[in-house]
Amino acid sequence: MKRLLFLAFIICCSKCVKAQVDTLPPTLEEQKALLTSKSQTLDTVNAQLKALTAQAKSLEKEVAKLKDKVTPYPRWRGGLATTLGFNFANYNDWLSREPANLSSATIAAAANFFARLDQKRYFWKNAASINLGWVKFDDKDVPDDDDSFKPTSDVLNARSIFGWRLSRTLALSSMTEYRTSMLNGRFNNPGYLDIGSLGLAWTPTPDFSAVLHSLNYNFVFSRGDFNFEGSLGAKLVVDYEQVLAKGIAWRSNFSAFTSYKDFNELSNWTWSNNFSTAIKGFGVGLDLALRSNKQESRAAELADNPLQFFWVLGVSYNLSKEL
Repeated sequence: MKRLLFLAFIICCSKCVKAQVDTLPPTLEEQKALLTSKSQTLDTVNAQLKALTAQAKSLEKEVAKLKDKVTPYPRWRGGLATTLGFNFANYNDWLSREPANLSSATIAAAANFFARLDQKRYFWKNAASINLGWVKFDDKDVPDDDDSFKPTSDVLNARSIFGWRLSRTLALSSMTEYRTSMLNGRFNNPGYLDIGSLGLAWTPTPDFSAVLHSLNYNFVFSRGDFNFEGSLGAKLVVDYEQVLAKGIAWRSNFSAFTSYKDFNELSNWTWSNNFSTAIKGFGVGLDLALRSNKQESRAAELADNPLQFFWVLGVSYNLSKEL
């Protein structure tokens, strides 16, 4: 019995010693050997990843070429996206704000339409957008205040570009663009019509296009006292679309006219952006735009030419359909 107990004691002691040895930190030589092994494994994985990435890019190009061959011509693509936004508020004896009795409402509507024809030797791109907004502010304690809806955003833009392909990414192009407002008698007052003769279009990807016309006439129509002036110049239009992280869609358009007659007084540019995301139609959208137009500043009797800027952020319901 004593021998058995002694044997059990020896076994327990040996296990304890082994456990202590196993928990000892590795020696410097062991750590260096482990580092060498891990580094070699990492180099192998990186080499495999590089090879797979190159293979994936090659397959993407092959798939794109095959898809282009099997897709019949003509290729029409179109789409319509409409957004409606509403915001209503009412306060009765809400003493923490001034005025305490107030009702307000905001209505916004936007529509974007595009139609594109793609042929082997030429393309034709058309796009139109409308952005309208109204706001109502009624101070209930002031009976004779103006409580009607007043326009906030008011933009109409239509554009058509025709291009004859020189290569996969370059084309000779002609372009027409029209910009104006619609509310409060401002339709075509002023209105801007750009007609470009022969120019160059660059389309490196389906989501990006840049069009430059060195001979473009900018017609300006108006019925007011201020004499808007048209002129000959150069026109640049850039369109870009991209889906950002987490399903956020970004659409951007830059349109600039440079006058040969008077660069400082008659040139203008507009840069508009739209960020949107939606789940089952409901989503959040952000529209913002920058604009510079000295003729509009002169018509408004401003001493300088301020940078025009607007942004709209809201929750909306989106109806989208691709034709």
